Amino acid sequence: MRLRVTIVLVLLAAAAAQADTIHLKNGRTIVADHVRENGNHYEYDVGDDSYAIPKSVVERVDAGGMPAAASAGIAKVADLPTFTPADSLAHEGAVFTQIVKEGKVDPAVLTGLEGKGNAELSATAHFIAGRFEFDHGNIAQARQYFENALRFQPENATILIYYAALLIRTGNASQALDCAQRAVRSAPESPDAYTMLGYAQFASDRTRDAIVSWKRSLELRPDGTVKQLLAKAQRENSVESDFGQHESSHFVLHYEGKQTSETFRAQILAALESDYDDLARDLGNPPRDNILVTLYTEQAFFDVTHAPTWSGAVNDGKLRIPVSGLSSVTPELARVLKHELAHSFINQLSGGRCPQWLHEGIAQFLEPKSLAGDGHQLALLYKAQQNIPLNALEGSFMNFSGAAAAVAYAESLAAVTYINDSYGMSDIQRILQMLGQGSSTEAAMRATIHSDYGQFESDLAKFLSDRYGS
Repeated sequence: MRLRVTIVLVLLAAAAAQADTIHLKNGRTIVADHVRENGNHYEYDVGDDSYAIPKSVVERVDAGGMPAAASAGIAKVADLPTFTPADSLAHEGAVFTQIVKEGKVDPAVLTGLEGKGNAELSATAHFIAGRFEFDHGNIAQARQYFENALRFQPENATILIYYAALLIRTGNASQALDCAQRAVRSAPESPDAYTMLGYAQFASDRTRDAIVSWKRSLELRPDGTVKQLLAKAQRENSVESDFGQHESSHFVLHYEGKQTSETFRAQILAALESDYDDLARDLGNPPRDNILVTLYTEQAFFDVTHAPTWSGAVNDGKLRIPVSGLSSVTPELARVLKHELAHSFINQLSGGRCPQWLHEGIAQFLEPKSLAGDGHQLALLYKAQQNIPLNALEGSFMNFSGAAAAVAYAESLAAVTYINDSYGMSDIQRILQMLGQGSSTEAAMRATIHSDYGQFESDLAKFLSDRYGS
């Protein structure tokens, strides 16, 4: 997503929502949604995650401060539901304890079970290994295990559902669609199969079909997530029912004919194709399927996305761009297009696991956007320790006020600018690759730039002070 407002950063601390602040004895601070005492520890929540810290390292806890990141936001295609397939695989419970030992899959056990010559047992074993790796973010290894499982039971609906989920997360919607269709044929009464089929159809630009599939899933089992997805698909279908379509090498463009000229649409596609080449060079690993782009009037954009009023565009698996009042690609629109397209590349490279601050920082950096306008105010913000900690910006920015969002975006850009200037774009790529392989954000940072969050923010504060503090 791209911010559409510019706000003076020095005024933002007072404008943001309140949260609890933990002041550490080493001078650092942690901003959390809620802090509570538990014996010799303070426990604190940031979004959906909970942490604990010894009281011995804490100086004091204050109520009030900058907000922690809200986890809610517009659903991305990569944000898949928690699967609870109705039909489990044979021997699944007993086999799991054999395969997963000390938090890792044991390949020797897999080989031994496969040697028994029982196709059902072999499929179960590889499926369990694949699901374990999928749940832990190791997408490449999970894919191999799921493919092995399907060699033994190619029409098993449970395996197909999970494999389709993985394919969508890695930008293979067309391949996922085939798997989901096979899952529905194999298990026509499975709500999970219809849920996944709807995902694959929606990601493949078959919104009307997705509506039918999600309605069928809800008939079989009520589910709040599926209900929200259905509502979004229905909004999109209602607004875009009479939209035209045009394709280029890597994009499918949807548009309302009366709102844009053929020349304007051609300019947009040409700009996107040029951006695609730039991003393929800078980040590598481009999305596998054609990228869906929709042009909206201002009102239609907010009707479909339900995005906050400060947003200027959205990438929720599809690039959604408001173009009211424009008749050509202005410099500002060009930056918006590249920013939103960058999110597709980042998502592909990280397997859908990139924290929001890094997502937005890279997208802004590649627009390109400079820190020049906000650098001095950011330096003051960090010096006063009024910045939002980056570990509180791993989740969505969607529920932020415009003021807090401006701080979050500026800090994100500053963080990526610092990494690029100090280590280079290659280390940014390596961080994304490690995230896609299942690493946590801090583990990926330690392995590349040799910093955890605490050290990184200290270095970032010095970088801002040296460059913009005077």
